[in-house]
Amino acid sequence: MDWLSSIEGTETGRHVAMGLALLAAFLHAVFGALQKGRHDPWMTRGAVDGSYFLMAAPFALFVVPWPEPHMWPIFAGVWVIHCLYKFLQAAAYSKGAYTVVYPVVRGTGPLFTVIGAFYIFGETFSGTQWLGLLVLVAGIFGLAVYNMLYLEAARETLNMALGLAVVTGLFVALYTTVDAYGIRATGNPFTFLAWFFMIDGFLFPILAYRRWHRMENPPELGPLMQRGVFGGFVALLSFGSIMMATRLDNVGEAAILRETSTVFAALIGWLVLKETVGPRRVALMALIALGAVIVEFGG
Repeated sequence: MDWLSSIEGTETGRHVAMGLALLAAFLHAVFGALQKGRHDPWMTRGAVDGSYFLMAAPFALFVVPWPEPHMWPIFAGVWVIHCLYKFLQAAAYSKGAYTVVYPVVRGTGPLFTVIGAFYIFGETFSGTQWLGLLVLVAGIFGLAVYNMLYLEAARETLNMALGLAVVTGLFVALYTTVDAYGIRATGNPFTFLAWFFMIDGFLFPILAYRRWHRMENPPELGPLMQRGVFGGFVALLSFGSIMMATRLDNVGEAAILRETSTVFAALIGWLVLKETVGPRRVALMALIALGAVIVEFGG
């Protein structure tokens, strides 16, 4: 904690934040692929949330300092925003293809995150950084359009999936900004992280169990819980990394670096989900990476 405090707002802190944001990008793509995998996304979400609830609870209750009184309203707001985000994300994945939905969600988020960071934290972007943001967003939405044009499955629900994806992206921006406010409002960031994961993991396991109980052919719990435990670790590292990055450096820059997750998502779709990746998609992924580089080094 002393070391983290010493590097906040420094060049070292900036470099650590950049590494954390890129780690979050990779892990968030893994997390998205897990939720879109062979299990019902609502089931997967419940298993993941239940896992990180159990992982975080001992640290929240017995290890880190308890939250200051002013943190409880912040936790309440964060919980509501994340619950709505998860409802929307699960619904979008239920209606649309992962390689279409995921880029739209991630492409919508950065623009609104930068705007929110300006009004809440007073952060500003240089002209070069705005150019980088536009390049990154163009690459992300270009990837979504390309995937949509060659989509073979779930075309009948495509419009609904795209609408849900855009709204989900707005909630990505909202939770990124509010989470950054929360982790900066407490003296110890690990207090915020431990209590966030414990509170955030409470609801969806209950909803998933009720859904599982009503299914005619419910999935076996063993493989589902294995995926949940793995996803719980991924979620802890992914969300924890980006939250810590927003404490150490600018919220907008960290959020934009995280959106390189679209590149990792495309690679996962190719390597793991056996989806086709041609030269056009490679070029669009390069555009996303280029935009992130321009933002990071154009400040």
